Amino acid sequence: MGRLQGRKKREPFVLEHASIATGDEKGTVQKDMSVLVSADGRIEQVCPTPLAYVPSGYHRINATGKFVAPGLINAHTHLFADGKPLSGGTDLSPRVVDAALKVVHSPAGRVLMDARIKGTVSTLLNSGVTTIRTLGDVGYEAVRLRDRIDADELTGPRMLAAGPLLAIPGGHGDPFIALSCSSPEEARRRTRENLDHGVNAIKVAATGGVTDATKLGEAGSPQMTEEEMAAVCDEAHEFGVLVAAHAQSPEGVKAALKAGVDTIEHGSALDDEMIGLFLDNPRSLRGFSALDPTLSAGLPLVKISQQELGISDIVRGNSELVVDGMVKSAKQAHENGIAVGVGTDTGMTFVPQYGTWRELDYLVRYADFTPAQAFHAATQVNARNLGFDNVTGSVDTGKDADLIVLDEDPAKNVRTLADPKLVIVRGKPVWRPEVKHFEEIDRLLDSF
Repeated sequence: MGRLQGRKKREPFVLEHASIATGDEKGTVQKDMSVLVSADGRIEQVCPTPLAYVPSGYHRINATGKFVAPGLINAHTHLFADGKPLSGGTDLSPRVVDAALKVVHSPAGRVLMDARIKGTVSTLLNSGVTTIRTLGDVGYEAVRLRDRIDADELTGPRMLAAGPLLAIPGGHGDPFIALSCSSPEEARRRTRENLDHGVNAIKVAATGGVTDATKLGEAGSPQMTEEEMAAVCDEAHEFGVLVAAHAQSPEGVKAALKAGVDTIEHGSALDDEMIGLFLDNPRSLRGFSALDPTLSAGLPLVKISQQELGISDIVRGNSELVVDGMVKSAKQAHENGIAVGVGTDTGMTFVPQYGTWRELDYLVRYADFTPAQAFHAATQVNARNLGFDNVTGSVDTGKDADLIVLDEDPAKNVRTLADPKLVIVRGKPVWRPEVKHFEEIDRLLDSF
């Protein structure tokens, strides 16, 4: 992925006397360090404070007692919702669906959607997330927002925008956030349609999902065929675009991996063949596939009472069918050296946009990660998985200044990530970052 072009100049600054949480797997910390950020938003020097040369005109920020760390990367977001309970599609008539689609795709609906996702992206940024990938949009609103951020019209995270995902007719996401296809040829055409609209990520639905299932057992049931997904991967890879697959069963995960997808979203219990394909996938863009367990989207649906969640019997039942496999997949992948990244499925039921830190906490408590390994997954591993490791993911000279300033070492206590004191994205400081919390949702998420 290339760097931004034509950046506006901004005030250069230096963070002095900081402890740097590097984001490596061991949790290495460098003490009493200075990080110089140039006027073009890149890190130009990282060295012990006594050895730092700070040119005149640099704003000095005393970071004594604070930890400077790479900004978080969330590889699985949806921007159309805020994390309050989604009703699902179980009781929607065709007339209601058609009416809703006309509204969201009208000129007025487009304006409203642009405003909504501007707000959700702001929440992500203020929570310390400096790079995101959307994986299922109503239209191309995320592409438009990404372009405005890249043009320096707005301050926001680096974005990979997928546009609508690709699914079978009536499958997961269809019709609200998906384009449907029923053959390899149509899948290829739909992929090109998204690419022509400027997307720089693609998502397919290998299986049914939880929130829009209409019957028990739909979540995890195979949907797109291996041949259809292979057509998508071939087309996207020709343009250097990574493909993600929603997959919540062994059959779906295996078919998606054989087709050449680059990341599996959610996952299921793994067998030796699947583990081998994750580690060495000849059809993927870069020779390996990664896993985003998205425990944030699954655990609340089985750990919190159905009444408090406000979800239907079908959503609850389908959650119980797939969440155990998601947790097992995360553990097995970690044990076998598979690249496990961090994505939360933001916007889904009880997955607020500001809660990326919880995914790290779940990896520690449910998937046997150390806090250092979980933070590593959300920074350096995610940067590599998404193809940005030459640009972001670590506090290194020459990379973009995507940084967060924290009270504690996140490699020892991931909960400190819930309250960043300063967020810096491509050299732009977000002073006094704040987000609006949903107190009742937070209370329930804190209860398990």
